[in-house]
Amino acid sequence: MDIENNEAASKALFHLPGLFEFYELYNRFLPLFCEHRDWFYEWCEIGSIYGSPADCLWGGGRVEAGQTKVSDVIKLVNSFGISPRLTFSNSLLEEKHLYDRDCNRLCEQFSRQENAGIIIFSDLLLQYLKEKYPSFYYVSTTTKVITDFDQFVSELNREDFAYVVPDFRLNHQHEKLCKLTDRQKKKTEFLINECCNFSCIDRKACYEAVSHRNLGENSFEFQCRSNVSGKGYSFYDAMNNPGFIGVKDILDFYLPAGFRNFKIEGRGLGSAVVFEMLLYYLTKPEYQLKVREEVYLDNMLDLF
Repeated sequence: MDIENNEAASKALFHLPGLFEFYELYNRFLPLFCEHRDWFYEWCEIGSIYGSPADCLWGGGRVEAGQTKVSDVIKLVNSFGISPRLTFSNSLLEEKHLYDRDCNRLCEQFSRQENAGIIIFSDLLLQYLKEKYPSFYYVSTTTKVITDFDQFVSELNREDFAYVVPDFRLNHQHEKLCKLTDRQKKKTEFLINECCNFSCIDRKACYEAVSHRNLGENSFEFQCRSNVSGKGYSFYDAMNNPGFIGVKDILDFYLPAGFRNFKIEGRGLGSAVVFEMLLYYLTKPEYQLKVREEVYLDNMLDLF
């Protein structure tokens, strides 16, 4: 997946969470986004929606909870020409895990779709998927916790990946980011709304704990030592995080500097919180109430 030329190349591409979890939200929001483009920023588009269904062995980053049928998800993204991304960022996979029937079935179904991607950690899984399902593009996951800029550049230079999501603590290293080549900038995808403590030293261990749980190893325990541990996600707190990238940042620095790809986290949150992110990042302020009412007043959508 790569946007190269013309007007589309000057737009921000947002990569949204909850491919399976937030089906009902997107089923209402996407028609509004496409039919009423004057309500939304002209400089942005939706690049992909990412996630995996519940009980996904290869999953990582979050323990998935989405129960939506694969066929419904595929129909929705195809209707709006949006790239679906499967989140296979488990960091602890062994060869025996590669033959999981459910995960392979999922790949078979999505590999038939145009422009489908996979967010991935394991090189073992990467090589397996490249050989068996050659149509996918790949995204190097932020769960690798790449905080060293030189390591980030090395990851960008790998031909395996169409995109690389660095740790959010590299987001504002503007001087170094500006020195990247145009090709490296096109492959960079920033995690823009992380709420985790900027000084956290347990981030990789936290993600490994999730990988253990997705493998069914529920006895593995992890205790976060952050001073915000147990508080839960807050978009307000995320906006005050030193790694936060807001609308003004995107317009003032990232787009002019040649960066196009921005990932919104939120798979483990409620749809109401994710909706507020869609309002903030995609919706013009004067239409936010209008969009909010259009979505909330749909009696079929339970946001709470």
